Amino acid sequence: MFRLSQYMREVLHPTVIKPTRKPLAPVVIWNLIRRCNLTCKHCYTTSTDIDFPGELTTPEIYTVMDELKDCKVPVLILSGGEPLLHPDIFKISQHAKGMGFYLALSSNGTLITPDNISQIAAINYQYVGVSLDGIGQTHDKFRQKQGSFEQSLAGIRLCIDNDIKVGIRFTLTQDNVDDFPAMLQLMDDENIDKFYLSHLNYGGRGDKNRKSDAAFKMTREVMDLLFEQCLKWELQGVEREIVTGNNDADAVYFLHWVKRNYPKQAEHVQTKLEQWGGNASGINVANIDNLGFVHPDTFWWKHSLGNVKDRTFSDIWSDISDPLMAGLKQIPRPLEGRCKDCYYQKICNGNTRVRAQQVYGNPWAEDPGCYLTQNEISNTL
Repeated sequence: MFRLSQYMREVLHPTVIKPTRKPLAPVVIWNLIRRCNLTCKHCYTTSTDIDFPGELTTPEIYTVMDELKDCKVPVLILSGGEPLLHPDIFKISQHAKGMGFYLALSSNGTLITPDNISQIAAINYQYVGVSLDGIGQTHDKFRQKQGSFEQSLAGIRLCIDNDIKVGIRFTLTQDNVDDFPAMLQLMDDENIDKFYLSHLNYGGRGDKNRKSDAAFKMTREVMDLLFEQCLKWELQGVEREIVTGNNDADAVYFLHWVKRNYPKQAEHVQTKLEQWGGNASGINVANIDNLGFVHPDTFWWKHSLGNVKDRTFSDIWSDISDPLMAGLKQIPRPLEGRCKDCYYQKICNGNTRVRAQQVYGNPWAEDPGCYLTQNEISNTL
């Protein structure tokens, strides 16, 4: 995840460069349940509105939480499916909060209602993320449910009214790119705290729909607009958290933007970006699915590292006998093609590897989702 707002602040108000601090354990995105009331086109879990057998029981979830705490996992992001469909979601959330985890909820927003908003507020989630794929009918078409946009927006408004930090997630494709400016305007109209731009990743239904991945030109135009809007908010003193995900090339593209617009800060920003280190799949980001299988991140559901019913999370995560995990943790990663030759490996870290796996059958091949030009990856600008 590239925290654009953080690095835009480094451009405007540089901070002292300190030694790099490596997290002791990964952020864990936990798909508690696969059931969902929607059937979104780009769903990485291929969820639908049915019960899936074999899911972790609540006592098993508590046991795994103990293991996560023991190995110093700092953050839990409870996801699905739709996590609000889990019958024990609030018990599980309260248990996690009681253990001291930073806790976030990842929802489609349609089930955040007046009937449960007091329970959601009582949990005191540090963050609630709601997915929107455009405005009105654009969103409804992606979610394949009429009226889902208004339901999700109502859920967002309920969170704001109850002082819950809430953000929207927008997955960019050719089918919704025209709605992107309106999504940024929605941030101002509704006074929303956070905006997460997700590039389409080839997992689940996202793999089947990868032909609609936004063309590189469109991606660059969207990123340019996002940089401009982020800068505008920062200069206005408006508190917004802007992040992007599933394409760590964004950080390199931003560095080139800094070189053009704030050349005196380019070296400082490059150092800060290298300290961040780019893609963290298999390192600082982990996924546990609804059945207890552990994956390098949420888009690697076809590749299991082990199951928490059989082994502790710590044992699974530290095991590099798996070739994929060995490569993800290797410094530098065993990249091929353009990614191997890229000057900015220390910033991007080879980007997400799942696209290369899906397109070439080789996780170390060049990333087919990298939208940077040859000059931009060669440091010749």
